[in-house]
Amino acid sequence: QVQLVESGGGLVQAGGSLRLSCAASGSISSIVIWGWYRQAPGKQREWVGHIIGGSLPKYAESVKGRFTISRDNAKNTLYLQMISLKPEDTAVYYCNAPNVWGQGTLVTVSS
Repeated sequence: QVQLVESGGGLVQAGGSLRLSCAASGSISSIVIWGWYRQAPGKQREWVGHIIGGSLPKYAESVKGRFTISRDNAKNTLYLQMISLKPEDTAVYYCNAPNVWGQGTLVTVSS
């Protein structure tokens, strides 16, 4: 069983940066696909991006060029580096592995 814990959310001004972390524990070796989703107020949860094994990450069009996903296997941690943040990036960000979700971390971007 895998457990995921996100951290790093907060309040940032438009144009700013944040880095989210997702620490995994449990059966880490079972995590082949690992990614991020977000849910803005009043909207459905949407896919942000993911990484499969050692392949290049894939991203939603809305974040491509601004967000970067990376994985540190030694630390069992997934990262989401976000730059050039926009107010529309405001959401709760969730880490996801197959059949497992973290509790989410809130990112608020002020205009």
